[in-house]
Order: sequence, then structure tokens, then C-alpha cells
Amino acid sequence: MAQLFPRPGTLLGFCLLLFTLASAQVAEIERASNASLLWGPYRPNLYFGVRPRIPKSLMGGLLWTRVEDYSSVQTTFRHTCEQHELDGYGWDEYDVRTGGRQTIHDPANRIDITTEFVKFPGGEHGGSWGVRVRGTPREDASPDLKTTVIWYNTLEGLGSLEAEGDVGETGADGDVVLKGQTVELGDFDVRVTEGTGQHPRPQHPSYDEKPLDLTLVQSAQVPDDALWQTKAVLFAHIKSQIDILLPKYGEDNPPPPAQMYTIEHKPGRGNLHLVQKVFEGAFEFDVLYSSASAPEPVTSADLAQQIKSVTSGFASRFSDVFKPQAPFLRERYDEFAKSLFSNLIGGIGYFYGDSRVDRSHDAAYEEDNEGFWEEAAEARGRNPAQLEGPSELFTSIPSRPFFPRGFLWDEGFHLLPVIDWDVDLTLDIIKSWFKLMDEDGWIGREQILGAEARSKVPEQFQVQYPHYANPPTLFMVITSFLDKLDAQKTDSSNQKVLSEGSYSMQLSSRQAALEYLRTLYPLLKRQYFWFRKTQAGDIKSYDREAFSSKEGYRWRGRTPQHILTSGLDDYPRAQPPHPGELHIDLISWVGMMTRSIKRIAIYLGEEEDASEFAKYEEAIMRNIDDLHWSDKAKTYCDATINDYEENALVCHKGYISLFPFLVGLVEKDSPRLGAILDLIGDEEELWSPYGLRSLSKSDEFYHTEEDYWRGPIWMNINYLAVSQLLTIAQQTGPHQSKATHLYTDLRTNLVNTVYESWKETGFAWEQYNPETGKGQRTQHFTGWTSLVVKIMSMPDLSGGKGKGKVGEKGRGRDEL
Repeated sequence: MAQLFPRPGTLLGFCLLLFTLASAQVAEIERASNASLLWGPYRPNLYFGVRPRIPKSLMGGLLWTRVEDYSSVQTTFRHTCEQHELDGYGWDEYDVRTGGRQTIHDPANRIDITTEFVKFPGGEHGGSWGVRVRGTPREDASPDLKTTVIWYNTLEGLGSLEAEGDVGETGADGDVVLKGQTVELGDFDVRVTEGTGQHPRPQHPSYDEKPLDLTLVQSAQVPDDALWQTKAVLFAHIKSQIDILLPKYGEDNPPPPAQMYTIEHKPGRGNLHLVQKVFEGAFEFDVLYSSASAPEPVTSADLAQQIKSVTSGFASRFSDVFKPQAPFLRERYDEFAKSLFSNLIGGIGYFYGDSRVDRSHDAAYEEDNEGFWEEAAEARGRNPAQLEGPSELFTSIPSRPFFPRGFLWDEGFHLLPVIDWDVDLTLDIIKSWFKLMDEDGWIGREQILGAEARSKVPEQFQVQYPHYANPPTLFMVITSFLDKLDAQKTDSSNQKVLSEGSYSMQLSSRQAALEYLRTLYPLLKRQYFWFRKTQAGDIKSYDREAFSSKEGYRWRGRTPQHILTSGLDDYPRAQPPHPGELHIDLISWVGMMTRSIKRIAIYLGEEEDASEFAKYEEAIMRNIDDLHWSDKAKTYCDATINDYEENALVCHKGYISLFPFLVGLVEKDSPRLGAILDLIGDEEELWSPYGLRSLSKSDEFYHTEEDYWRGPIWMNINYLAVSQLLTIAQQTGPHQSKATHLYTDLRTNLVNTVYESWKETGFAWEQYNPETGKGQRTQHFTGWTSLVVKIMSMPDLSGGKGKGKVGEKGRGRDEL
């Protein structure tokens, strides 16, 4: 009989034993990590909302408004994050594994709201948590400011949730307790405490029916697809109450607003529970979630102690992980850095639902004919998108009010600071993204999962197309992980990693790290070859001279106005679009991806794969120069086919021109590097006192039409630029000195641009004006703009000299 398993003493047996142990270790790491990551404010589209990483489960959220007049209530009832309605809001400090504090400045309601959320580990179901809600009247508030606050819980799917205990006939005098049960969470309860604060005094006969010093509870059963629309459900219910109250007391003697805008007290079973409190002046109350499998139920005293512990722990760890370097050592930068990073990591959300995908195989989608964009538009009209899924995604987001969903190319930039803070969290998010991949290797560039997510997206942008790519920035994050593994190899003590606990367990065991890479590697390969196939450009048909006849690439999804798939939406490209185009940014991304996957193959001992990727890499590097460098313009350019069916370069100097440099494909002794650095440092081209312009100041399209990527400063591309300048500055070579000066000045300018605007407005912004440095476009853009935290921790190479190219405002290093 053949031996089914090798003997333990054989080499193969030893290898299998190591593999089994590594797999078990990875499983244990994931189990521990999942427990600490189960709960969180994973509804970032709300000012405060909490849920677990479970598809259909318990969720909670907060609403509030000022109730001093009848006219403003509908417009000042806060729930979902919206642009330009608050003076500022966001996490002052936050750690996804422990919790943190958020402040919300609400001028229209004349109140500031603080939410302090913390977790309590223990038990079989992800532990417990609590949130303290505090309201502080603003200086312009009336002495008797009246605020109505509603905490709600919803329960999707199977399970039960019921208001129990002494809830009274007209209202609850004391704590309100919701008892619940689901398969995934087991038994639990949610306790909304009585809290502290004054309540409006009796002023009207209706007070006897609804005493405002009691807590009102409304329990209802609503369709699952209405649960995310809690505010609309609440408005409809309050209107029904108004329709009862007004006829009863007449328009001449209506109840005061605080009394009028109340829910019916009707506690019981249901999948939606509204818990309403009405306060006069300052207030505070707690929401305490206790899992039955946890050692003890959570109390308000426990919450207060845990808040103190989490706050002090965050401050200590932040200064250790993101050590600011000169000239950013002053205390004023500390709050700024903590806020930006906390809002990046506090913007992590869990999304679940179906998505709209058009998988039509219409020939027009091949984009091989001239006028292909018109044919594609016609084809879409004939082939409406279908709903696919549901799918789930754990991801950070660019902006809570405007982009509360997953963006593929943004996420790689988001995770570059996150991986410094929490390696295991980062790897978990990467895995979540790659689970979305289809059989061909495609991941949709925007993840708009479910009706709630679609409600924030215009219909024309909701559909995803399986031949559309997006910059593969997640490969940059995996490269960062490999860098940390290499650093770990050289640190024999391992003390830092071991002391980090759940933040870096994947680094504490090289076998566990390799097992993670082995699991991910087939998916990386699948996406890599999907990229090469679907975004391939045409070199052979147009008699182009290049080292390789295959290594040229073209973004699909082009129109005359946009290449949304490139991420640089309206950046000027060749006109009109042509199926023979080749895009310099895309071949650069493929080059970066090739270098990254080759390195992973080497790590995993995949020698044949590594050899294959090395050949691709050489061909790409050669073709970048052969197909895209213009000796005349001394820059990299897109290529197209002109009216004579000949190859032609189209040069719009800007971010596109820098791409081979930005992704690390230009070496320190490259003959092209001098011209690249000249372009970066030229004030008539890309250099401004606030950062690098996206398009040259001298280009005919500078600040034209949409002016989205036609001049404004973007922090993600500037981060790539300052990182590569640092690399050149730290290597002996002909351009070391110039790179050092550019790096030092650019680093200073970038941080101060974001800092000054944040100090003035209370927000990070999507982009910054190259003439004024002011933040613009999307408000509360705490996605890749948060990369300035990493920039602040980069080394100071100035030697204390120089003042930097800082323009009229003179915000140079000397002033700092």
C-alpha cells in the first residue's frame, strides 16, 4: 500500500510540518485580530454609527437637533455626514482596535457634540463596547438651549431585539435596556443610560402625556431595506405624531418645539428601536453594549476608566510610531498630525451589499475602433447593468461626507500610513479587497455596495465595467510589508514587534508572514496578468520602434474629456482619443507592479515566476524610454497616432511626465533624471510654494474647464515625489545635491500647506490651490491627504540651513 503521508523524519515531512504550523499560526493570528476588529464606528457616512463586521446584524447610530423653533428642525437634524454644514468634525484620536474621541462642532444647532467610543475585549463574540455622548452648548447658545438626541439600534436578518425592563407608560425613568440575540453575536444587551443634564420644564398640557424628563422609546418593525434610512423613517413617524397633536390642541396653542418633535413612547419587540432624550443645556449619557459571553457587563464606571486608558495609550503610541522630524517638532503640529491620522483610520468602514456591473461582451467594449467611446456609450444603452453580489468590503474611505465607499487606487495610498501603525489591520484590508476579484482577475475600481452606498453616487457613475482598470496601488503596500519583513530579518531582537501585540503579529513570525503571501500570491498573479491582457496597447500595428513589441499599455474607458480609470480624470491627453494610444502613467504602474510581484516570487521561492517577471521588467524599463521619452521636450509623454497614421508624442508636462520617477523606475544615474528634477523645481512649470502642480503653469490647459487635475496640488502624487526625492538624496550620485534641496523644500511646503488650511478651516481637503495654498473641492478629505503624517516623519536633510522656495508668504524653514 502506498504511503499517503511522508514520514516525519524526511525533508518533505519536515516541510509539511512547518507548513501546517504556519497555517495554524496564521489562523490563530486572524482569529485574534478579528476579535479585536469585530466592532467599530464602521459606518463612516454617519457622524457617529457603529456596527460589527457581519453582513446582516446589529447597527446603531446617533441623531440630534436643536428644538427651539418650528422652522429649522428639518434642516438641522444631523445624521449623515454632509459638506459645509458644520464648523468641523472628526476624530481627535482614534485606534481601530481600542477606540477614541470625536468632536463635532455644530454652529446651526449651537452645540458641540463629543463621542468617545471604546472597546472591551473578552468572550467568544468579539467583546463589548461603549460610547459616551456629551453635548456642550456653544458660546452663542441661549441659556436654555434645547436639544433632542436620538440613539437608535437596528437589526437586520435573523435574531431578536426587544426593549425590556422598567420602561413605564409615558417614558422610561432611568436606563433603557434592549435585549438581543443573533447567531453571530450570541446574547447581548444595549443599555442607554439615563445620563446627566437638565430637561425642559412643563410649559404645555401635552407634557403630561410625554414628560420630557423621561426617555421615550419607539420600537417598530420595518422592511430591511428601510433600516438604513432611519432619518426618513423618524421624520415620517414624527409627522404622524404632529398630525395627532395639532388637532388636539389647535394651531393657536401648539405644543412647544421640544414637545412637538417627539416620538411615540411604544417600547417592545422590533428591528428598529429609537431612544429619544430631550435636554436643556449641557448633557451626557452612555450607550453600553455588553456581550453575554464577556466576563462582566460594561458599566459607566468601566467606560470612564477605559476612555482614560485609551486616550493615554494612543498619545504614547502615536509619538512612537510617527516620530515627527525637524522642522515639525513644535507642539502645534502634534494635534494636527493626530487628527489627520485618526480621521484616516477612523474612516475605515465595513460595507455589504450588491453592486451594479455591466458584463456585456458587446464588441464596442473592446475599444479597437476609432470613435470607440461613442460606440461604448451606445452599447451601454442597449445593455443595462445587472446587480451582482452581495459582496463585503473592509476598507478606509477618501471622505466621509462625499466619498463614503471603497476606491481601489485611493486605498493603496490610505494604507501606506496605516501599515506603519497596524500591520495586521493593513493585511486584513488588502485581503478583503482581493476577495472581490472575479475569475478573470478584475476588481471594480469603485465599490458601491448596497442601496445606502448608491444613495451617495449619481446614477451615471454607479456602474462598474470588467475591462476597466485602476492604478494598482495595493502592490505598493505589499512592497512596504516586504520592506518591514526585511527590516525584521536584520533585527534579531524582535522586541518591538513582539511588544506591539495584535498590531504586528504577522511580523512576529516569518513563517506566518510567508504563509499570508502564499495565500495572496495566486490572486496577485491573476490580477497582474489580467492587467497585462486587458490594458495592452498596440505597438506592432503602427511600426513603432521599441525594445519590446508587447510592453505598451492603454487605459480603457477613455472619452475625449476624461480617463477616469487612470485616476487623473481630466488631465490633458491626446485629442481625439485613438485606439493606438499608449499611456506613460499606465506603463509606469505596470512596471511598479512587475517589480513588486517579482520580489514576492523571490520571497516565496517561485524561481520560474521570478525569472519571467524579470524579463517583463527589463522590457518595460526599456520601452518606457523607447516609446515615451521626448528628446525635444525633455520629458516623458503619452503616445498616439497622428493623421498620417504615424506615432506621435503628446506632451503635457505635469504629473504624467513624472510617473516613471514617481513609482521608482528612474535610477540615480539615469540620463533622464536631471531633466526630471529640472521640471520639478521650475517655478514656471510644476513648482509652487505649496507643492507640485498637477499640470504645468505653462501648459495651454492649465486651470481650464473642470480644472480637477489641471493645476491643483494633490497630496498623493506629491507624496510619491517627495519619497523618490528622498531616495535620490540618500544615494551618492550626480544629482544628490539637487534632490536634497528639492526634497527639503518640498517636504516643508507640503506639510505647511495642509497644516495652514486645517488650522484655518478645521478640515483636510481633497486638493490645494497652487496660487494661494487654500484647501478646495471636497471637504473633510482625510484619505490620502493624511499622507502628510508620513511626510512629517521623514528625515530632515536641511542641516538647519536654507529657507526654501516658499513664495510671497515666506513660510520657509527659518520661520519654523
